[in-house]
Amino acid sequence: MYQSQRCENEYQIIFEAASDGLIVSDLKNGVVIEANPAACEMHGYTRQEFIGLNPMVFMNPESHALFMEQGKSAASNSVLETLIVHIRKDGSPFYVEAGRSMIHYRGKPCLLSVMRDVSQRIQTEEILKREMEARRREQATLLAISHTLASTLELQPGLILDQLREIIEYKHAGLFSLEDPNMVTLAMRGTQELEGSAPIRIRLNAAETLVTLFNRHHPIRIADIWSDEPQAQFMRALLNKGTGVLLEDMKSWMWVPLAVKGRIIGGIGMAHEKQNYFTPHHADLVLSVANQAAITMINAELYGQAQALAVLEERQRLARNLHDAVNQSLFSAGLIAEVLPRLWDRDQEEARQSLDDLRRLTRGAMAEMRALLAELRPSTLTDSDLGDLLRLLGNAHEGRTNLPVVVNVVKDLTLPAEVQVAFYRVCQEALYNIAKHTKASEVEIHLKQEDAVIELRIRDNGEGFDPQQTFSGHYGLSIMRERAEAAGAVLTIVSGVGSGTQLMMRWAQSQKESL
Repeated sequence: MYQSQRCENEYQIIFEAASDGLIVSDLKNGVVIEANPAACEMHGYTRQEFIGLNPMVFMNPESHALFMEQGKSAASNSVLETLIVHIRKDGSPFYVEAGRSMIHYRGKPCLLSVMRDVSQRIQTEEILKREMEARRREQATLLAISHTLASTLELQPGLILDQLREIIEYKHAGLFSLEDPNMVTLAMRGTQELEGSAPIRIRLNAAETLVTLFNRHHPIRIADIWSDEPQAQFMRALLNKGTGVLLEDMKSWMWVPLAVKGRIIGGIGMAHEKQNYFTPHHADLVLSVANQAAITMINAELYGQAQALAVLEERQRLARNLHDAVNQSLFSAGLIAEVLPRLWDRDQEEARQSLDDLRRLTRGAMAEMRALLAELRPSTLTDSDLGDLLRLLGNAHEGRTNLPVVVNVVKDLTLPAEVQVAFYRVCQEALYNIAKHTKASEVEIHLKQEDAVIELRIRDNGEGFDPQQTFSGHYGLSIMRERAEAAGAVLTIVSGVGSGTQLMMRWAQSQKESL
């Protein structure tokens, strides 16, 4: 008896000292018949208040059914653990991990609940989950912006600001481009008035202003744009020159420069009505987008310059062709026409020969002009019949060089646009090389189709060359091969010193294209 009493006291000491909450409930009616200090403190009750409570009082209603189910399962000697919500005396909820099992206490079956307050852990997990979701959304948005910028040479400033808004809840924003000596808004977001306004120009009066805006390629975060902080005063003075609307009712401001290799080309400005709203993480996100946007703007600029240069080079090429071919042909024809009357009176046979020369020159000049017009209207190269185009090249070449060109086309062909252009360009380059390098006296052009294979053969009886030998500064052969490969064709060149040259270009029509 004494030993039993001593053992019970020791268990009571352990029960009272346990850091986890321990509650003993009557298995039949669920009423609390014992609770340790940790359980009482956890729920905000004194021991006297806690004893006799029905668990439904300190449990979330949604957990009642689970508690009853656990009570039944515990009767079968199962140990159950679960995460449930309990209610403190003041009504505030908290999460507990509860393990329940059946015991015998004071001679009757009871339910022992062992509980641990895990609210802090759950709260931390929820915060971490929200942060992970925010980072996932940020990464997806950054990837979408990156894809948008990488897939086009045309900057889409409005789309960039719209996508940025998905990860940064700004109120006003503008994307600026540097058009020396002004900063010009390419797009603005915020109020309808702001978005519908015309592009705003901010004049930059000094080089020091650009240096301050560049800020060593770091974002500028201003907690209160209306404060006396030097950066706030600078930005306020700059924006009041034309974009003060961006600052109306705003507090926080952030400026992120668009720059490449130390050269500032624009910037992204954002505002929010809350003070000190923008965080370093916000700045990093916008800087990542700004760096990609800057590269796209530079690429678009270079692409525009390349297009302008290509147009200039094409004009120069056409001008050279007009001078070298058409102008010289017409000049020669004019001389013949001028002396022809006197020549007819003196020697009619020689005059007839001159008439043939005059006819050849004028025909060649007309063919050359038609070829140049085809160059000026690229659609002509795809809308016309390939055989007609090759005849045009042959006539122009013959009129320019007085070299007979025989063009033989088996039948009219219909080819994909890019393939037809490739055949035309290869023939054009081949005739140019023949006139410049071969000293040929005749040229033959054959175009035919055998089943699904279209074949172009160009043969001359010139000096020929060794195909294995490379010639510095001569790119004609490589250009023709590149054009053929780009169109999916095979180019073969057979030549030998003193035996002329034969070029063959073969293109096989796929089953899909033939349908």
